[in-house]
Amino acid sequence: MSQNKDSRGNSFSDAHRSDSALIRPTNDASRLVLRTQVGRSEKAAEPQKKSPATQAISDWLVARLAEVLGVSPQDIDIREPLTNFGLTSRDAVGLSGDLEEWLGRRLSPTLAYEYPTVEALARYLGGEPGTSEEDTRESARWVGETEPIAIVGIGCRFPGANDPEAFWLLLRDGRDAITEVPPDRWDISAYYDPNPGTPGKMSTRWGGFLEHVDHFDPHFFGISPREASRMDPQQRLLLEVAWEALENAGQAPLRLAGSQTGVFLGISGVDYSQLQIRYGDFPFDIDAYAGTGNAHSIAANRLSYLLDLHGPSLSVDTACSSSLVAIHLACQSLRSGESTLALAGGVNLVLFPAMTVAFSQARMMASDGRSKTFDARADGYVRGEGCGVVVLKRFSDAIKDGDPIYALLRGSAVNQDGRTAGITAPNGLSQQAVIHKALLSAGIAAGQLSYIETHGTGTALGDPIEVKAIAEVMGEAHSGDERCVLASVKANIGHLEAAAGMAGLIKVLLCLKHGEIPAQPHFEKLNPLISLENTPLVIPSEPQPWPRQEQPRFAGVSSFGFGGTNAYLVVEEAPQRRSTANEIERPLHLLTLSAKSASALKELASRFEHHLAAHPDEPLADVSFSANTGRSHFAHRLAVTADSTSQLRQQLVAFIAAERAPRLQSRQLQSQHAPKVAFLFTGQGSQYSDMGSQLYRTQPTFRRILDQCAEILRPYLELPLLSVLFPQPGAPSPLDETAYAQPALFALEYALAELWRSWGIEPDVVLGHSVGEYVAACVAGVFSPEDALTLIAGRGQLMQALPRNGEMAAVFADEARVSKFLAPFLEQISIAGVNGPENTVISGERQAIRAVLKTLESEGIHIRLLNVSHAFHSPLMEPILDAFEQIASQVHFAAPRIPLISNLTGEALAQGEIPDARYWRQHIREAVKFADGMRALAEMGCEVFLELGPTPTLLGMGKACLPKGTGTWLPSLRKGKADWECLLDSVGVLYTLGVELDWIGFDRDYSRHHLPLPTSPFERKRYWLDLSGSRQHRESAQHPSLHP
Repeated sequence: MSQNKDSRGNSFSDAHRSDSALIRPTNDASRLVLRTQVGRSEKAAEPQKKSPATQAISDWLVARLAEVLGVSPQDIDIREPLTNFGLTSRDAVGLSGDLEEWLGRRLSPTLAYEYPTVEALARYLGGEPGTSEEDTRESARWVGETEPIAIVGIGCRFPGANDPEAFWLLLRDGRDAITEVPPDRWDISAYYDPNPGTPGKMSTRWGGFLEHVDHFDPHFFGISPREASRMDPQQRLLLEVAWEALENAGQAPLRLAGSQTGVFLGISGVDYSQLQIRYGDFPFDIDAYAGTGNAHSIAANRLSYLLDLHGPSLSVDTACSSSLVAIHLACQSLRSGESTLALAGGVNLVLFPAMTVAFSQARMMASDGRSKTFDARADGYVRGEGCGVVVLKRFSDAIKDGDPIYALLRGSAVNQDGRTAGITAPNGLSQQAVIHKALLSAGIAAGQLSYIETHGTGTALGDPIEVKAIAEVMGEAHSGDERCVLASVKANIGHLEAAAGMAGLIKVLLCLKHGEIPAQPHFEKLNPLISLENTPLVIPSEPQPWPRQEQPRFAGVSSFGFGGTNAYLVVEEAPQRRSTANEIERPLHLLTLSAKSASALKELASRFEHHLAAHPDEPLADVSFSANTGRSHFAHRLAVTADSTSQLRQQLVAFIAAERAPRLQSRQLQSQHAPKVAFLFTGQGSQYSDMGSQLYRTQPTFRRILDQCAEILRPYLELPLLSVLFPQPGAPSPLDETAYAQPALFALEYALAELWRSWGIEPDVVLGHSVGEYVAACVAGVFSPEDALTLIAGRGQLMQALPRNGEMAAVFADEARVSKFLAPFLEQISIAGVNGPENTVISGERQAIRAVLKTLESEGIHIRLLNVSHAFHSPLMEPILDAFEQIASQVHFAAPRIPLISNLTGEALAQGEIPDARYWRQHIREAVKFADGMRALAEMGCEVFLELGPTPTLLGMGKACLPKGTGTWLPSLRKGKADWECLLDSVGVLYTLGVELDWIGFDRDYSRHHLPLPTSPFERKRYWLDLSGSRQHRESAQHPSLHP
């Protein structure tokens, strides 16, 4: 056999042994590159001059590539795509890491895909313009055609295994899940005859079956019971497994609506439609749902329809190779840019005996119901059921999005046998050809494969043909070569036909994850027609370790259709992510769960509790992040705040037992519409030393905004804001002085607002109390934070300079009654605020205030002096009004972009109304009409009142303004309570009320990793054809039962 050569004449095996990255072999693609090089010759003769920095980076890249590839630097063409030199995805990510270390700055791990040549990468890193648009498009096209595809999620339902973890246990233990045909499929005694070829009979009693295929949860998918009964259960199974695969990938299914997500599915069985025709009252019981319920095209289209996916949607039937062909098409769609995400998979159910009878007549069935792949006893295969779905993404997108990556699809190929010995006869030369094409697509040599999951059905001639084809491709073994393991999952679960390739692929993914290739079941003695002598091929009679090594692991997956359509995948292990520890971390975490019913929510909580018990070392931050971001959120909701996995488990156990637990919120949404949220901004008097200090230490967004405010205030304050907010232990702070209190409150509240907004909580309307209205106006877009702080600093300083000859007091009586007592003192006292029906604040000259208070007390009216430095909103403020208006006249004001409730009127500013310098002058002097403002919020339909301030002073007052039981009242911070505890309790309540949060934004400031977590439970019931009243059913009462 002639040896394959790479583009420089090196043999594949030599190149593999000498370095980790294979030089791409000469092929049509490389000839295209050579033609491209010739076309570029004129441009190459006139290279752009590089800056010294760019040249240094280019030299470093060339030297580094030469070192990795084991070639001379002169052999590196800086204008060729890096992948053309055989750079693997692991090498590409590693190169970014090395560059990051060398340059001392953070770089994207996908740089090698964004800037695919040495020249483009060096120019980018050197800060220069890139190559011409033409060259960029050409490089991007070439890289796009060869970019690996990442498998970011898996879902499966196989015989004996309802999820990937159970499937791995079955594989690891070497078990098979083959059983006799269940009586709810058909009466096997009526159809069985051990003699192959007996007319009307099957020569096997066995199969790999799923349980409860007649059960489904139509409510979960918004399908009516009547339609569910008419749907082929293969369609129903696909819906469930695809949903689980998306959740496993951390892709919230409902958030994919409108996206260019493609659906590519392998399906070929028609048993359910045969049941309807054979045992129904045909054609009278055929209804409108029978067509869509049984059409193969709808299997894919229904997924696209239910999730509102706009990418390609197609079903593939090439018999046993259907699912791998579907994956091949999905990869092409992703690489071409046609899809941004893809669901690919296959499904097979055995509900009707016809095909088993047909395969028995063709003598394909194993007599003992076991696929004895590679074994001397091989005499056929056993049919199996199942469904597998993978979620696919371009590798660069998966890295950029921080997705979990199971493995990479490095290359794939599909071909056809053509005219062979028979339409169902396998053809070794075609099998060799498809493997060669897939390896060429992957850019690797056959010798780099260390495991091949074969088609391996266990037929006496099929296995030898396949092994011989593999051996021809692999070539002769040489001393020191790595061995290549051959195995077949069909010995465990049977031949899943249209889903067979998916079963093999998912097995490979699990082997990569666990670093082990399980023993091949039912393998005792090698088939005498198979020769492994002088080949690197081995068949595992016991588990084989398959750990990560210096070089990436590669595997092949074969799938051959019985009509001659062959498919092959080349799978590469995923590059290891660099674990990045957070420099700062919050002390508490919030886990949210949801379901479509109360019982399903309890079941989901139970699944999570069991998962946490089985995986106690999983970081709570990552568990919470994965659950919050990777799921769609339904009406029955649970939010739990915890500081450890063990505490979270305790809280979940309490919830499951319907017991109360701290920091746990649960409720059912009563409306599909999110409640309106009002932001309330606290006024002066609420400040205290170290307010928000825990948040400042542990929340980067909050810290950044507070730092920016402190920097803006630097010219206006004698002491730095942060030293005032967070004084050293034992050091005094002037925080209660008006000149510092007002800017400090603004900075804190504005930072809180920006934090809430970064978490997706946008106010529908804003209201601030006194100085708090400045924050409200800033959030509404009336002025910039810089202008707001200028105003606040000037306001505070002007007020601070006033004589301290005033007082303020809260009078617990209505405004009209209080006004009567103020009549003799109108020149010295004003009503400063109306905070509630029986809460009126008066402000003014000290002696006059004391006189009024004495009178009020004599009338039995309760009063309370306020701890303030000056008499705000009173005649004593008038000396500063002109000066303040002069400051305010320098500021640019705009109409609010969201409704802003005015303290002056207690109503929302009219649309287009601009609160200008005159407005803010009046704001200092006039009363705060807080009670009217609260009533306005209620009239606008606000149901959630979120206070942004150091401690909740407005919540109590606000409740008193509205009828009892109105709204939900939430603080951001509370004096005496840990910042995060208060914040996360409020976040949890917001979630359970149906307020939409940006969970990605919630954790954007921290390094997080997606984890595979328990998937949503389905509450299944029986939905099946009702044939009890049909003529055929009555006539066949004495015949075998063919439906559950």
